[in-house]
Amino acid sequence: MSVPLQEIYQRLLAAFGPQHWWPAEFPFEVVVGAVLVQNTSWQNVERAIRNLREAGLLEPHALAALPEDTLQDLVRPAGYYRVKAKRLGSLLRFLIERYGGSLEAMFRTPAAALRGELLAVHGIGKETADSILLYAGGLPVFVVDTYTHRVLARHGWIGFDADYDQIQEYFQGGLPEDPALFNEFHALLVRLGKDYCHKAQPRCANCPLRELLPEGGPLEAI
Repeated sequence: MSVPLQEIYQRLLAAFGPQHWWPAEFPFEVVVGAVLVQNTSWQNVERAIRNLREAGLLEPHALAALPEDTLQDLVRPAGYYRVKAKRLGSLLRFLIERYGGSLEAMFRTPAAALRGELLAVHGIGKETADSILLYAGGLPVFVVDTYTHRVLARHGWIGFDADYDQIQEYFQGGLPEDPALFNEFHALLVRLGKDYCHKAQPRCANCPLRELLPEGGPLEAI
């Protein structure tokens, strides 16, 4: 079954309006947040980023120079702080050693090549790498998450066994190569997942995509 991407987008935009995502003040904050948001809420990440901002450390070289235990203390509100401090340190070393700490230089690298470089950094998975590319770099890379998978699979537009790359190709192959569109679409899917497409008990009755469900209602929950 083909995925009616433009219709999905228009329905979500009409229901929710622009989401103004990613909630960060500048690109380096997005990069840091993309690492810290793994397995936690953005509210917790905001507390950690506030610690870094108030300490005057939201700059690659300053942050990379911190002792690891100090960095752990500062990012503790984001949870898994030891793991995240280590991953953030790895990303900072990559940024400094490869690009002299310059995000501008990093984002001049073609998206596909830069994505490969980011994925080679310890602790940087596909969703994190793509969030950096799209939200910090403004590059046309669609971010896939659990909400995206759940919404599409429950409507029968993809298989439940579809992997990250397959879902990403659905979007990138079926939409104009427009970072602003990718940004807004992903944010709208996150909003849908949080408000309606819950893991255990989806709230389909008032969902903006209810008319696109297969006959008999949503498919198997994930």
